[in-house]
Amino acid sequence: MRKPRQPDPEVHESDYRVPAAIGTVAWVIALVVLISMGDGLPNTERWWIGVCVTGIVLGVFGFLYIPRLFRKRAEAAGRAASPTRDDDPGPS
Repeated sequence: MRKPRQPDPEVHESDYRVPAAIGTVAWVIALVVLISMGDGLPNTERWWIGVCVTGIVLGVFGFLYIPRLFRKRAEAAGRAASPTRDDDPGPS
């Protein structure tokens, strides 16, 4: 016999810019390490520089986009909480 399903935990909202910033800083550090290796980095491994640059670009994009995402979510929640009726003629 199966156990009854437990209720879902409450959603814990936090500032998602923190992990985006930490990840971006990690990519910057990796890029600095690769560039500091200079000629010690084999030609077959130089593609990692492009990976680091891509990680930095995506991290900056995410850091800048997250506030807009939250703003849009709040606006949508506000519209859903107070629906307006277009077919209501109002007081006559």
